[in-house]
Amino acid sequence: MGEGASAKMRDAMASNGFGSAIAQMATHYAFADVWGRDGLERKQRSLVVIGVLIAQRQILELKNHIRIGIRNGLTARDIEEALIQTLPYVGFPAVASATTAIVEVLRELGIDTETRTSEERGML
Repeated sequence: MGEGASAKMRDAMASNGFGSAIAQMATHYAFADVWGRDGLERKQRSLVVIGVLIAQRQILELKNHIRIGIRNGLTARDIEEALIQTLPYVGFPAVASATTAIVEVLRELGIDTETRTSEERGML
């Protein structure tokens, strides 16, 4: 997610405070061991993780991984196709929640400032 997020993660790991061990595990296991493997490109890994987070309805993590996915080369169209691909398997409510989160991140990053969420359109 960029140098700023990396610095925050390093600080959390070094703090020895509550959650520092979890930050260490996440960094070493998820980011080093899993994300560092050969076999898939980072863009492909991002799509896999985004699909899983949509299915789990993990909106805050989804937002983080949309940011990571964009940095890994995903386009708004790629992300929309991931939403469409998950739809028959997870259903409309999960995709609707994910869509809102994704629109918010695309807006935050200046990628799509025109699209309104379902809530903003009065549909939810």
